[in-house]
Amino acid sequence: MKTVKNPAKPGFDAYASEYDSALAEGLSVSGETKDYFAQGRVEHLEGRLLELQFRPASVLDFGCGTATNIPFLLELNGVSSLLGVDVSESSLSVAMRTITDKRATFSTLDQYRPDGRFDLVFTNGVFHHIPPQERAGAIDYIYRALRPGGLLALCENNPWNPGTRYVMSRIPFDRDAITLSAPEAQGLIRTGGLEVLHTDFLFIFPKSLGFLRKLEPRLVSLPFGAQYQVLCRKPVAS
Repeated sequence: MKTVKNPAKPGFDAYASEYDSALAEGLSVSGETKDYFAQGRVEHLEGRLLELQFRPASVLDFGCGTATNIPFLLELNGVSSLLGVDVSESSLSVAMRTITDKRATFSTLDQYRPDGRFDLVFTNGVFHHIPPQERAGAIDYIYRALRPGGLLALCENNPWNPGTRYVMSRIPFDRDAITLSAPEAQGLIRTGGLEVLHTDFLFIFPKSLGFLRKLEPRLVSLPFGAQYQVLCRKPVAS
């Protein structure tokens, strides 16, 4: 069995109180806030779940940080419980102060032992902070957390997008991150025993070209977006 170490740099504790301001500074060149991207990620996921007629009751946010995505994940149809896990205790403290919905609970990565009960695991912007040699262990952790037939939505920054690389260079905790391309993520996921269902590229146009955003749903197969989302499934017979 593979082991998983920290899904993010230990230094994230130092950034917890300033995470939002540092992220906002980096994202300012896009003209949008973190909530725009968080909502967009989850809304796209929701569309894919509707296509699959999949209603997740239990959700794990792997590497939840300060809970940016959690308000939107709680709005997914059918969600009755959500667990956010992270290595950074300071980030979890911020998350617990921010999220008052009683469906959401939080735990350090080590405190939660994967038990195969989650319908959906969501993770965003975590794997580029995991050393490449430890990423297989992180996928194994997620695999063991999922029930048979459960889904993983892995969202990552697209290194093929020059705007993404520029934004990351402006964010202190992203400057030395080791990005992974969509094909690299797909290979990691498949090696970990999960079946890739969709790989979609999101957030193509900045706010200044907002009038073109209505075209984005038709362009998700093209590797132009600032982020990508890989949706995959744990086999039923596992």
